Amino acid sequence: MLYLHIEPDQQLWLDYFAQEYPDLQVVTADDDYDASQIRWVAAWSPPKDLFAKFTNLEAVFALGAGVDAFVRRDDLSPEVPLVRLLDAGMADQMVEYILWATLTVQRDFDTYLEQQRQNRWQEHTARMRHQMRLGILGLGALGQQVAKTLASYGYPVSGWKRSAIELDGVDVFTGDEGLKQLVSQSDVLISLLPNTPQTQGLLNGELLSRLPKGASLVNVARGVQVVDEDLLDLLESGHLRFAALDVFHEEPLPADHPYWQHPKVFVTPHMAAATLPEPAVKQVVASLKKFEAGGEPEGLVRPESGY
Repeated sequence: MLYLHIEPDQQLWLDYFAQEYPDLQVVTADDDYDASQIRWVAAWSPPKDLFAKFTNLEAVFALGAGVDAFVRRDDLSPEVPLVRLLDAGMADQMVEYILWATLTVQRDFDTYLEQQRQNRWQEHTARMRHQMRLGILGLGALGQQVAKTLASYGYPVSGWKRSAIELDGVDVFTGDEGLKQLVSQSDVLISLLPNTPQTQGLLNGELLSRLPKGASLVNVARGVQVVDEDLLDLLESGHLRFAALDVFHEEPLPADHPYWQHPKVFVTPHMAAATLPEPAVKQVVASLKKFEAGGEPEGLVRPESGY
C-alpha cells in the first residue's frame, strides 16, 4: 500500500498510479486506511509528523528533485530509503527558464523594457551565443541534462561539481579553486545546486564579486544559497547586471522584500520546473518495482550528502 501526499491535482496523480500499476493500492488523507499497512509514501512538501504514523515504511519517494524537506526529520529515520526524481519533465523546463534569462541579457531585452518605460528608441548591438559564457553550479542528473542541452545550442558551458566527471561539450570544474575559476569566467551564473549545509550562503559577496562586471545570476536551486544583501549591493553598484530569482529564503516572498521593486531583479514564484505527474508516476513505479525485486533504484539519496 502506498500513501500519496500531493497538492494540487491529487486525483490526476491517483489516475496515473492506477494506470501505471493497477495492482498497487494508493491511499490519501481522504481515505480510511490502516497506517501499519503503508509500505511506501510518495509525497511533496510533507507536513510535520507525516511519517510518524507509518511504522512499516520500506521507502519514501520525493515527488521532486529537491529533498531538503525529507532529510534530517524527527519523524523519518535515515534508515528508510529515500528516492528523488531524476527529471520527470523538469530538465526541459529548466532549460527554457535559463534560456529566457540568458536571452534577456544577450539580446538586451531588460534594457529595451526600461527604454520602453522612458519612451526611448535606441538600438543596441546584440551578442552571439558563442559570446555568452554560461556557468552551471551543480551537475547532478538534472544539471547534466541542462548543461548538455545548452551546449548543444552553441553556448560555451562550464559546470562545477564536487567530484570530477566527463561531460560532452561541457568544461567541468571541481574543488574550491575550480569554483572560483568557473565564476570568474561566467557571463551568466546558474545555480542548480542541492540544498546542503555546504551550499547555504555560498552565493555571497565574496564569490559573486568574482563574476565579470556586467554578469548576471540565475537561481533556480534554493533561496538559502544566496546572501540577499550581498546580491543587492552588487546589483546596486553595477557590478552585476541582472538577477532572475525563482527561489527565496522565505516563500512566498514577503510583500516588503526589496526584490519585488528592484529594477534589475526578476522574481518568479518557484515555477522554473514543475513536476509533471505522468513521468513522475512512471519513475516512482519503476523505482518501487526495483525495490520489490531486491534492487536499488536510480535517484536513491545518500544520507551523508543529503542528495
